[in-house]
Amino acid sequence: MREYKDEQAGIYLRLMTRDDTDLIIKWRNSDEVRKNFIYQEPFTRESHENWIRTRIETGEAVQMIICDILTDRPCGSVYIRDIDRQHNKAEYGIFIGEEQARGHGAGTAAARLMLRFCFEELGLHRVYLRALSGNARAIGSYENAGFVREGCLKEDVCINGKYIDIVWMAALNPD
Repeated sequence: MREYKDEQAGIYLRLMTRDDTDLIIKWRNSDEVRKNFIYQEPFTRESHENWIRTRIETGEAVQMIICDILTDRPCGSVYIRDIDRQHNKAEYGIFIGEEQARGHGAGTAAARLMLRFCFEELGLHRVYLRALSGNARAIGSYENAGFVREGCLKEDVCINGKYIDIVWMAALNPD
């Protein structure tokens, strides 16, 4: 894998390993992260190990850890899932797990780096994402990273008994 680093944002991406499991579970179960996911059920060691076995190891997904350049400390994760080789597309996801890393551009930089990885290394044509319509901060970050709004799915998901719109966004390979 090539190096995916953004000096200005102070982050780099590395492939996730099984050793990251406890940190991912902690981040994914934090209220600040979980509230922005479509599926908000508690995340368990078993579910993460199943994700590794059935998605990562099969090549249907790639997950990376976002790390601080200066300290090498992990602060979040980016991933693509449902890699479709027939149509050369995949779904993007991200979470910034460490509170002090939020709001400083790490998410936008990580999205840009992951798009480079998807287009340059995997040869994907399209990377798409779904975001809760009320998550304006994330949607702005995605737009800054190169994603474009393609539509809004009205009342597409039910969270805590309330139907919520989903914003559909995508980035296309410029080559």
